Amino acid sequence: MPRPPPEFGLPGSDNVLACGYEIVLAHDLPQGGRQSAFDFLTLSGGEERLTRIQNSNRNRLSPIIRVSYPSTFVSFGNPMTPSPIIEVRNLRKQYPGVIAVDGVSFAIPEGICFGILGPNGAGKTTTVEIMEGIVTPSSGEVLYRGVPRGRHFQEEVGIQFQSTALQDFLTVRETLRLFHNLYEKAANLDEVIQICALEELLDRDNRKLSGGQRQRLLLAIALLNDPQILFLDEPTTGLDPQSRQSFWHLVEQIKEAKKTIVLTTHYMEEAYRLCDEIIIMDHGRIIAQGSPEDLLAEHFGDTILQLPAEDFTVDHEQLGFTILRGENYIEISTKNVDGALKQLLANNVSLARLRVRARTLDDLFLELTGKELRA
Repeated sequence: MPRPPPEFGLPGSDNVLACGYEIVLAHDLPQGGRQSAFDFLTLSGGEERLTRIQNSNRNRLSPIIRVSYPSTFVSFGNPMTPSPIIEVRNLRKQYPGVIAVDGVSFAIPEGICFGILGPNGAGKTTTVEIMEGIVTPSSGEVLYRGVPRGRHFQEEVGIQFQSTALQDFLTVRETLRLFHNLYEKAANLDEVIQICALEELLDRDNRKLSGGQRQRLLLAIALLNDPQILFLDEPTTGLDPQSRQSFWHLVEQIKEAKKTIVLTTHYMEEAYRLCDEIIIMDHGRIIAQGSPEDLLAEHFGDTILQLPAEDFTVDHEQLGFTILRGENYIEISTKNVDGALKQLLANNVSLARLRVRARTLDDLFLELTGKELRA
């Protein structure tokens, strides 16, 4: 017997559909209206078919959802949360002698930027490659819009790999046309060129592109099929600060178009700026999940005062500070910045090179894993 799909939502509806293969949703109409609209949604082989019919025999219907498999009636008074665009369930990947991914589960709402962070060997790359359909999991499943991935997923996904070989002796324009012609449903090429700021590079040979220009071209290629979900695998690794900032701006434009983005990165500033939600992985498992702001608020309630070690000439034990020591600096953790500064001045500590900062995702990673996040 086939298994009904999980809960999923119908955009624009007053109610959210329950599980089943054929579902009927009754919309409320104004009092005295003579027509009521029914929506039938049939799921078969991962394809969705929506047909509207009219029924003029009833004046007003309460919100009712009829599920033909299993046969039952369900009534909902309030809307439910829409289903995620992609969901990972109990994902596990084992290689000889190592478990790369160990029972990972999470769901990504549509229209957000979702970050996957972790040190080398944490399992994040394997997780993403399974989500993309490149690697087969040992167990677990990945659902796209509530059903197993199929052709519909392949047509609606865009991927920018960390390293991609471009065809030699082709210009940027020729490369874009080459990939654009591969898709039955393709985005407007001129719009993609404009979004990725490639207008002045169209006649340039691929071999003569700088690192930042090359990444913009690869992003454009990933957008050519007008994807609903976009995977960006460490897209700014190796770029100079200016090129990295420019690329962030491009990603923010894509976010404004309500595309779903899955981002892997080693740059904590990048994750904080771009991601609405993140997971941090270590040893193949998720060790933290939430928005960057919520995670920092959950784990920290202090401010950091940073001083060069040579300027801190007082015994910290008599001051009662929590001290974090680096190679050439010390960091003071305090919940009372004004009080800490007064104590330092009272003990003749120079504040000329003092730096005051809030907690960062780097701090969070160190707190959770005990090691730095680095490429």
